[in-house]
Amino acid sequence: MHVLVTGHTGFKGAWLVLMLLERGYSVSGLALDPVPGALYDRARLSDLLVHDLRVDIRDASATRAAVADVRPDVVIHLAAQPLVRESYRDPRATYETNTMGTLNVLEAVDGAPGVRAQLIITTDKVYRNVNQIWGYRESDALGGVDPYSASKAAADLVTQSWMATSITQVPTAIARAGNVIGGGDVCADRLMVDLVTGFSCGRSVSLRYPQAVRPWQHVLDCLNGYLDLTDALLRGDASGEAFNFGPDAASFVPVVAVAQAVATLWGGGAAVSVDAGDHPPEANLLALDSRKAELTLGWRSRLGFDDSLRWTVAWEKRVRADEDPRAVTLAQIREFATLGREDTR
Repeated sequence: MHVLVTGHTGFKGAWLVLMLLERGYSVSGLALDPVPGALYDRARLSDLLVHDLRVDIRDASATRAAVADVRPDVVIHLAAQPLVRESYRDPRATYETNTMGTLNVLEAVDGAPGVRAQLIITTDKVYRNVNQIWGYRESDALGGVDPYSASKAAADLVTQSWMATSITQVPTAIARAGNVIGGGDVCADRLMVDLVTGFSCGRSVSLRYPQAVRPWQHVLDCLNGYLDLTDALLRGDASGEAFNFGPDAASFVPVVAVAQAVATLWGGGAAVSVDAGDHPPEANLLALDSRKAELTLGWRSRLGFDDSLRWTVAWEKRVRADEDPRAVTLAQIREFATLGREDTR
């Protein structure tokens, strides 16, 4: 089977490429250039891909031509402008990429022969956030205050409309997930990236939103959900539906507690402080209810909160000790595959 991953040069995309290859699939990628230091480059993914295309999904004709040339069996659409703070700096590019770019991918897949399934990845931030203490369900209202959240909610609604009106004949589903962590992330404005960068240089890390609660999930658990849903589509199930993939309630932890736990794991006097300056608003509490995925797909997180942090720190320390990033990533993918479907906390 040949899988096309859009956004394969990003953090989640790079892990997904290696996960697919480990399962024996052929993989192609369509994306912008990676950011400096990206796992895509460090793991030398270009050597492993059937097609490695540089295409801006805002360009409808280029996207259509690329998908037609690749002729994939499955498309997993990850490409996005993924940062809340960047969406404030450049809202137009965020909407063009996340909303219209998703429409361009949907149209391109519909015009390509032989596609058997497509998965559209949005985010947990598509939900209209009222700071409720229980997780959002797939049937809850969508919305978005910041441009990033609004652009992804719009992309989700575009996809729902696309599926509901039978515009497409390709089995299609939506996956919603959120705050993932793991080795090799270098994206700006992410807590784990800031912590690892600071601690590795021996400096204290300042926290912008210390009491904000996030559902911390290892990237492998999230991606495993995407692949479980893709498998369901290929079996003829789940088309036209949306699924949440989030960790259990024990992983809903304030930023300050995560930072302190990572500092302890890192050792060497690692420390954190609080930045009291003004910052763009972000949701204080956001959690997903993933029971639909658990009951329908048999998916569950395999790594609990403590192990997710431990695996992330272990990856970073091994690579900083000059181990090969691709080998370290594949080793964790293989270890993850040996875990049962029970929480390993």
